[in-house]
Amino acid sequence: MLYIMTGQDDFSLGQSLEKLRAALGDASLLEANTITLNGHKLLPDELRIACQTLPFLAKKRLIIVDGLLGRFEPRAQPNKRKKTLRTPKRQDSYRTFATSISTLPDSTILVLIDGKIKSSNPLLKVLSPRAEIKFFPLLKNDSLRQWVKRRVTEESGSISPQALKLLVRLVGGNLWIMASEIRKLALFAGDRQIEVDDIKSLTSHAQQASVFTMIDAILEFRIGPAEQALQELLQIGMAPAYLLFMLSRQVRQLVLAKELRKTGQSNEKIQERLGITYEFVLHKTLEQAGGFSLGRLEDLYQKLLKADLAIKTGKYGGELALNILVVELCQQRGR
Repeated sequence: MLYIMTGQDDFSLGQSLEKLRAALGDASLLEANTITLNGHKLLPDELRIACQTLPFLAKKRLIIVDGLLGRFEPRAQPNKRKKTLRTPKRQDSYRTFATSISTLPDSTILVLIDGKIKSSNPLLKVLSPRAEIKFFPLLKNDSLRQWVKRRVTEESGSISPQALKLLVRLVGGNLWIMASEIRKLALFAGDRQIEVDDIKSLTSHAQQASVFTMIDAILEFRIGPAEQALQELLQIGMAPAYLLFMLSRQVRQLVLAKELRKTGQSNEKIQERLGITYEFVLHKTLEQAGGFSLGRLEDLYQKLLKADLAIKTGKYGGELALNILVVELCQQRGR
Protein backbone atom coordinates (compact mmCIF):
# COMPACT_ATOMS: atom_id res chain seq x y z
CA MET A 1 0.00 0.00 0.00
CA LEU A 2 1.29 3.47 -0.89
CA TYR A 3 0.47 6.60 1.13
CA ILE A 4 1.47 10.18 0.30
CA MET A 5 1.27 12.81 3.06
CA THR A 6 2.33 16.37 2.27
CA GLY A 7 1.86 19.86 3.65
CA GLN A 8 3.25 22.55 5.94
CA ASP A 9 1.17 21.41 8.91
CA ASP A 10 3.67 18.82 10.07
CA PHE A 11 1.83 18.43 13.40
CA SER A 12 -1.33 17.03 11.77
CA LEU A 13 0.79 15.06 9.33
CA GLY A 14 2.63 13.45 12.22
CA GLN A 15 -0.62 12.59 13.97
CA SER A 16 -1.94 10.94 10.80
CA LEU A 17 1.25 8.92 10.53
CA GLU A 18 0.90 7.76 14.14
CA LYS A 19 -2.68 6.65 13.49
CA LEU A 20 -1.44 4.62 10.55
CA ARG A 21 1.21 3.00 12.77
CA ALA A 22 -1.38 2.14 15.40
CA ALA A 23 -3.57 0.45 12.80
CA LEU A 24 -0.77 -1.89 11.71
CA GLY A 25 -0.82 -4.07 14.80
CA ASP A 26 1.62 -4.91 17.57
CA ALA A 27 3.79 -1.84 18.24
CA SER A 28 6.90 -3.79 19.29
CA LEU A 29 6.87 -5.96 16.18
CA LEU A 30 6.18 -2.95 13.96
CA GLU A 31 9.09 -1.04 15.47
CA ALA A 32 11.45 -3.82 14.41
CA ASN A 33 9.95 -3.68 10.91
CA THR A 34 9.97 0.10 10.42
CA ILE A 35 12.62 1.94 8.45
CA THR A 36 12.90 5.69 7.78
CA LEU A 37 14.81 6.84 4.70
CA ASN A 38 16.19 10.27 3.77
CA GLY A 39 14.49 11.07 0.47
CA HIS A 40 16.95 13.86 -0.29
CA LYS A 41 19.82 11.36 -0.71
CA LEU A 42 17.98 8.14 -1.49
CA LEU A 43 18.93 6.05 -4.53
CA PRO A 44 16.29 4.19 -6.59
CA ASP A 45 17.91 0.80 -5.91
CA GLU A 46 17.96 1.46 -2.17
CA LEU A 47 14.25 2.19 -2.25
CA ARG A 48 13.50 -0.87 -4.38
CA ILE A 49 15.40 -3.20 -2.03
CA ALA A 50 13.70 -1.70 1.03
CA CYS A 51 10.27 -2.13 -0.53
CA GLN A 52 10.86 -5.75 -1.57
CA THR A 53 12.28 -6.88 1.79
CA LEU A 54 9.83 -9.07 3.69
CA PRO A 55 8.87 -8.31 7.32
CA PHE A 56 10.47 -10.24 10.18
CA LEU A 57 8.02 -12.11 12.45
CA ALA A 58 5.24 -9.70 11.48
CA LYS A 59 2.61 -9.25 8.78
CA LYS A 60 3.61 -5.73 7.73
CA ARG A 61 6.76 -3.71 7.09
CA LEU A 62 6.54 0.12 7.27
CA ILE A 63 8.83 2.29 5.15
CA ILE A 64 8.76 6.07 5.63
CA VAL A 65 10.54 8.24 3.06
CA ASP A 66 10.96 11.91 3.97
CA GLY A 67 11.70 14.48 1.25
CA LEU A 68 11.69 12.39 -1.94
CA LEU A 69 8.86 14.29 -3.66
CA GLY A 70 10.55 17.61 -2.96
CA ARG A 71 13.53 16.59 -5.10
CA PHE A 72 11.31 16.81 -8.17
CA GLU A 73 9.47 20.04 -7.47
CA PRO A 74 9.22 22.20 -10.62
CA ARG A 75 11.58 25.14 -10.30
CA ALA A 76 11.85 28.29 -12.35
CA GLN A 77 14.84 28.08 -14.69
CA PRO A 78 17.17 31.05 -15.37
CA ASN A 79 16.79 30.58 -19.12
CA LYS A 80 15.49 28.12 -21.71
CA ARG A 81 18.93 26.65 -22.41
CA LYS A 82 19.43 25.50 -18.80
CA LYS A 83 15.90 24.09 -18.72
CA THR A 84 16.61 22.04 -21.81
CA LEU A 85 19.80 20.66 -20.29
CA ARG A 86 18.30 19.74 -16.88
CA THR A 87 14.85 18.40 -17.72
CA PRO A 88 15.77 14.96 -19.21
CA LYS A 89 17.92 14.02 -16.22
CA ARG A 90 15.20 14.93 -13.73
CA GLN A 91 12.51 13.10 -15.72
CA ASP A 92 14.58 9.92 -15.92
CA SER A 93 15.25 10.09 -12.19
CA TYR A 94 11.65 10.41 -11.04
CA ARG A 95 10.54 7.66 -13.46
CA THR A 96 13.24 5.39 -12.04
CA PHE A 97 11.90 5.95 -8.53
CA ALA A 98 8.35 5.32 -9.72
CA THR A 99 9.49 2.03 -11.25
CA SER A 100 11.25 1.06 -8.01
CA ILE A 101 7.93 1.11 -6.14
CA SER A 102 5.65 -0.01 -8.97
CA THR A 103 5.14 -3.50 -7.53
CA LEU A 104 4.87 -3.20 -3.77
CA PRO A 105 4.29 -6.54 -2.02
CA ASP A 106 1.16 -6.72 0.13
CA SER A 107 3.36 -6.81 3.22
CA THR A 108 4.95 -3.39 2.51
CA ILE A 109 3.40 -0.11 3.62
CA LEU A 110 5.26 2.76 1.94
CA VAL A 111 4.65 6.33 3.14
CA LEU A 112 6.10 9.34 1.32
CA ILE A 113 6.05 12.48 3.49
CA ASP A 114 7.06 16.00 2.51
CA GLY A 115 6.32 19.68 2.92
CA LYS A 116 4.23 21.73 0.53
CA ILE A 117 4.23 20.01 -2.88
CA LYS A 118 2.79 21.41 -6.10
CA SER A 119 0.17 19.47 -8.04
CA SER A 120 2.51 19.63 -11.06
CA ASN A 121 5.19 17.60 -9.25
CA PRO A 122 6.03 14.84 -11.78
CA LEU A 123 6.57 12.06 -9.24
CA LEU A 124 3.33 12.96 -7.46
CA LYS A 125 1.43 12.86 -10.76
CA VAL A 126 2.82 9.43 -11.66
CA LEU A 127 2.11 7.91 -8.23
CA SER A 128 -1.29 9.55 -7.59
CA PRO A 129 -3.48 6.93 -9.32
CA ARG A 130 -2.27 4.18 -7.00
CA ALA A 131 -1.74 6.10 -3.77
CA GLU A 132 -3.87 7.28 -0.87
CA ILE A 133 -3.05 11.00 -0.68
CA LYS A 134 -3.52 13.33 2.28
CA PHE A 135 -2.75 17.05 2.22
CA PHE A 136 -2.00 19.03 5.39
CA PRO A 137 -2.05 22.80 4.69
CA LEU A 138 -1.54 25.27 7.52
CA LEU A 139 -4.82 25.89 9.31
CA LYS A 140 -6.24 29.42 9.28
CA ASN A 141 -9.32 31.35 10.39
CA ASP A 142 -12.37 29.13 11.05
CA SER A 143 -10.47 25.89 10.42
CA LEU A 144 -7.89 26.85 13.04
CA ARG A 145 -10.53 27.92 15.57
CA GLN A 146 -12.40 24.64 15.13
CA TRP A 147 -9.15 22.71 15.62
CA VAL A 148 -8.41 24.59 18.83
CA LYS A 149 -11.91 23.92 20.20
CA ARG A 150 -11.55 20.19 19.46
CA ARG A 151 -8.10 20.10 21.05
CA VAL A 152 -9.35 21.82 24.21
CA THR A 153 -12.16 19.25 24.43
CA GLU A 154 -9.65 16.41 23.99
CA GLU A 155 -7.73 17.85 26.94
CA SER A 156 -10.98 17.67 28.98
CA GLY A 157 -11.29 21.44 29.05
CA SER A 158 -13.48 24.26 27.76
CA ILE A 159 -12.67 27.76 26.55
CA SER A 160 -14.63 31.00 26.32
CA PRO A 161 -15.17 32.57 22.87
CA GLN A 162 -13.04 35.58 23.84
CA ALA A 163 -10.21 33.39 25.07
CA LEU A 164 -10.41 31.27 21.93
CA LYS A 165 -10.13 34.36 19.74
CA LEU A 166 -7.12 35.67 21.69
CA LEU A 167 -5.32 32.32 21.74
CA VAL A 168 -5.70 31.87 17.98
CA ARG A 169 -4.49 35.41 17.28
CA LEU A 170 -1.47 35.12 19.58
CA VAL A 171 -0.23 31.66 18.63
CA GLY A 172 -1.41 31.36 15.02
CA GLY A 173 -1.17 28.20 12.93
CA ASN A 174 1.84 26.56 14.58
CA LEU A 175 0.01 23.54 16.00
CA TRP A 176 3.05 22.24 17.91
CA ILE A 177 3.07 25.39 20.05
CA MET A 178 -0.73 25.56 20.11
CA ALA A 179 -1.08 21.99 21.41
CA SER A 180 1.49 22.68 24.13
CA GLU A 181 -0.25 25.89 25.20
CA ILE A 182 -3.69 24.23 25.25
CA ARG A 183 -2.43 21.39 27.46
CA LYS A 184 -0.87 23.89 29.87
CA LEU A 185 -3.99 26.06 29.96
CA ALA A 186 -6.33 23.08 30.48
CA LEU A 187 -4.28 21.84 33.44
CA PHE A 188 -4.13 25.34 34.93
CA ALA A 189 -7.87 25.98 34.57
CA GLY A 190 -8.90 22.57 35.91
CA ASP A 191 -12.67 22.19 36.07
CA ARG A 192 -13.43 25.77 35.06
CA GLN A 193 -13.44 27.40 31.62
CA ILE A 194 -10.25 28.85 30.15
CA GLU A 195 -10.54 32.64 30.14
CA VAL A 196 -8.64 35.56 28.60
CA ASP A 197 -6.76 36.28 31.85
CA ASP A 198 -5.44 32.71 31.89
CA ILE A 199 -3.93 33.17 28.46
CA LYS A 200 -2.38 36.54 29.29
CA SER A 201 -0.79 35.25 32.49
CA LEU A 202 0.26 31.76 31.41
CA THR A 203 0.94 31.58 27.70
CA SER A 204 4.62 32.46 27.37
CA HIS A 205 4.91 31.10 23.84
CA ALA A 206 1.80 33.02 22.89
CA GLN A 207 3.38 36.21 24.19
CA GLN A 208 6.41 35.51 22.01
CA ALA A 209 4.13 34.78 19.06
CA SER A 210 2.35 38.09 19.66
CA VAL A 211 5.66 39.91 19.22
CA PHE A 212 5.90 38.45 15.73
CA THR A 213 2.24 39.32 15.11
CA MET A 214 3.13 42.95 15.80
CA ILE A 215 6.25 42.78 13.63
CA ASP A 216 4.34 41.21 10.73
CA ALA A 217 1.68 43.92 10.93
CA ILE A 218 4.32 46.67 10.90
CA LEU A 219 6.18 45.19 7.93
CA GLU A 220 2.90 44.74 6.07
CA PHE A 221 1.85 48.38 6.79
CA ARG A 222 -1.27 47.35 8.77
CA ILE A 223 -1.31 50.18 11.28
CA GLY A 224 -4.47 49.13 13.17
CA PRO A 225 -3.35 45.56 14.02
CA ALA A 226 0.21 46.79 14.65
CA GLU A 227 -0.91 49.39 17.22
CA GLN A 228 -3.31 46.93 18.88
CA ALA A 229 -0.60 44.25 19.20
CA LEU A 230 1.85 46.79 20.58
CA GLN A 231 -0.57 47.98 23.27
CA GLU A 232 -1.40 44.41 24.34
CA LEU A 233 2.28 43.54 24.62
CA LEU A 234 2.99 46.64 26.70
CA GLN A 235 0.01 45.87 28.94
CA ILE A 236 1.30 42.39 29.78
CA GLY A 237 4.70 43.82 30.71
CA MET A 238 6.85 43.46 27.60
CA ALA A 239 9.80 45.87 27.82
CA PRO A 240 9.93 48.49 25.02
CA ALA A 241 13.67 47.82 24.61
CA TYR A 242 12.97 44.12 23.99
CA LEU A 243 10.28 44.87 21.40
CA LEU A 244 12.60 47.27 19.61
CA PHE A 245 15.36 44.66 19.63
CA MET A 246 13.04 42.01 18.12
CA LEU A 247 11.89 44.37 15.38
CA SER A 248 15.50 45.28 14.57
CA ARG A 249 16.41 41.61 14.47
CA GLN A 250 13.66 40.87 11.95
CA VAL A 251 14.79 43.71 9.70
CA ARG A 252 18.32 42.28 9.74
CA GLN A 253 16.84 38.89 8.81
CA LEU A 254 15.07 40.46 5.83
CA VAL A 255 18.26 42.13 4.64
CA LEU A 256 20.22 38.89 4.91
CA ALA A 257 17.44 36.88 3.21
CA LYS A 258 17.37 39.38 0.34
CA GLU A 259 21.14 39.20 -0.12
CA LEU A 260 21.18 35.38 -0.01
CA ARG A 261 18.33 35.14 -2.52
CA LYS A 262 20.18 37.60 -4.79
CA THR A 263 23.22 35.29 -4.84
CA GLY A 264 21.04 32.33 -5.87
CA GLN A 265 21.07 30.43 -2.57
CA SER A 266 18.48 27.66 -2.17
CA ASN A 267 15.68 27.92 0.39
CA GLU A 268 17.40 25.21 2.45
CA LYS A 269 20.63 27.24 2.61
CA ILE A 270 18.78 30.44 3.45
CA GLN A 271 16.86 28.67 6.21
CA GLU A 272 20.12 27.34 7.64
CA ARG A 273 21.88 30.74 7.50
CA LEU A 274 18.97 32.54 9.14
CA GLY A 275 18.61 29.89 11.84
CA ILE A 276 14.91 29.42 11.11
CA THR A 277 13.32 26.23 12.46
CA TYR A 278 9.96 26.14 10.71
CA GLU A 279 9.40 26.16 6.95
CA PHE A 280 6.35 28.44 7.15
CA VAL A 281 8.47 31.07 8.98
CA LEU A 282 11.03 30.89 6.15
CA HIS A 283 8.33 31.45 3.51
CA LYS A 284 6.95 34.38 5.50
CA THR A 285 10.42 35.95 5.78
CA LEU A 286 11.14 35.53 2.06
CA GLU A 287 7.74 36.97 1.19
CA GLN A 288 8.35 40.02 3.36
CA ALA A 289 11.88 40.48 2.03
CA GLY A 290 10.51 40.47 -1.51
CA GLY A 291 8.23 43.38 -0.66
CA PHE A 292 11.09 45.73 0.23
CA SER A 293 14.00 47.19 -1.68
CA LEU A 294 17.34 47.29 0.11
CA GLY A 295 17.03 51.07 0.20
CA ARG A 296 13.67 50.82 1.97
CA LEU A 297 15.07 48.32 4.49
CA GLU A 298 18.03 50.60 5.20
CA ASP A 299 15.64 53.51 5.78
CA LEU A 300 13.58 51.33 8.11
CA TYR A 301 16.70 50.34 10.04
CA GLN A 302 17.72 53.99 10.42
CA LYS A 303 14.33 54.77 11.97
CA LEU A 304 14.86 51.92 14.43
CA LEU A 305 18.23 53.35 15.42
CA LYS A 306 16.65 56.79 15.81
CA ALA A 307 13.98 55.38 18.13
CA ASP A 308 16.60 53.51 20.16
CA LEU A 309 18.64 56.71 20.54
CA ALA A 310 15.55 58.67 21.59
CA ILE A 311 14.88 56.15 24.38
CA LYS A 312 18.49 55.99 25.58
CA THR A 313 18.94 59.80 25.67
CA GLY A 314 15.65 60.30 27.46
CA LYS A 315 14.06 62.30 24.64
CA TYR A 316 11.06 59.98 24.73
CA GLY A 317 9.88 57.28 27.07
CA GLY A 318 10.03 53.77 25.68
CA GLU A 319 6.29 53.41 25.09
CA LEU A 320 5.95 56.79 23.39
CA ALA A 321 8.97 56.13 21.17
CA LEU A 322 7.51 52.79 20.06
CA ASN A 323 4.11 54.30 19.33
CA ILE A 324 5.68 57.02 17.18
CA LEU A 325 7.87 54.43 15.45
CA VAL A 326 4.94 52.16 14.58
CA VAL A 327 3.02 55.06 13.02
CA GLU A 328 6.06 56.16 10.97
CA LEU A 329 6.84 52.66 9.71
CA CYS A 330 3.26 51.86 8.78
CA GLN A 331 3.02 55.09 6.79
CA GLN A 332 6.07 54.30 4.65
CA ARG A 333 4.08 52.54 1.92
CA GLY A 334 2.49 55.79 0.84
CA ARG A 335 5.81 57.61 0.60
